[in-house]
Amino acid sequence: MSSLSETWFADGYIDFEQKKYTLLAYLQQINRYFNENKLYPQLGDVIFHYNNLVAFRENKQFLQQQFPKRLTAVNMERLQLLYEQMIADDELMQELETIIQYAIQKMNGAIREGTEIYEFVEESLNISPVGLIPLDSQEGYLFLCDGRYQDVIVYEYRLSIFERHDEKYRGIHTQYLDTYTKDLVNTCEHIKTSLIRQRKKLPTPAVYRIDTKLVFPVTETLLPVAKRSLVKYIAHNAA
Repeated sequence: MSSLSETWFADGYIDFEQKKYTLLAYLQQINRYFNENKLYPQLGDVIFHYNNLVAFRENKQFLQQQFPKRLTAVNMERLQLLYEQMIADDELMQELETIIQYAIQKMNGAIREGTEIYEFVEESLNISPVGLIPLDSQEGYLFLCDGRYQDVIVYEYRLSIFERHDEKYRGIHTQYLDTYTKDLVNTCEHIKTSLIRQRKKLPTPAVYRIDTKLVFPVTETLLPVAKRSLVKYIAHNAA
């Protein structure tokens, strides 16, 4: 995938036409993936760059807080110096403002397109527990079934809570375990029983089945959306 550096808008010569074509080449690739209904990591990447631009435009004092950790100290220093230059140089400030405003508008359109696909997939999902759910549902198994109605894709999941900017966020980590062909024997209940028997480390796991009638790319779309939906489902039912 054509990619942008974390500080693409500040790299090299600050020229609107040059940055415009760099951005459009990147977004063309993003749209190509979206047209194939592949959301991740492309949607997350566009949001990352969008947030960087907004943070830079608003105030350099918030750069350290707003910019994600993947920025290096060298890049942070470069952006802070550029911001100071921008304030001192009317011509540079005007050119950079034009670049940032244009990029924010274009990225916002791409994010909107990706979000529409995300919401369409999310609305198609049906989440249901398989058997009884223990009081502690921080780890367990996720069964994913798509519109082909052939397979049950099994993942182990583990929830985590992390803090950022004085807010708590719930995250989820999944690990692929196996794919079962659905038949009279391999029901979700039978798969759960087999997992408990084979994997002693989770004697009473929480198990959730996520169904959809859609057939979308699993790794790039269905699984990421299913994971986020499961986090919300568990948080809602724990409240």
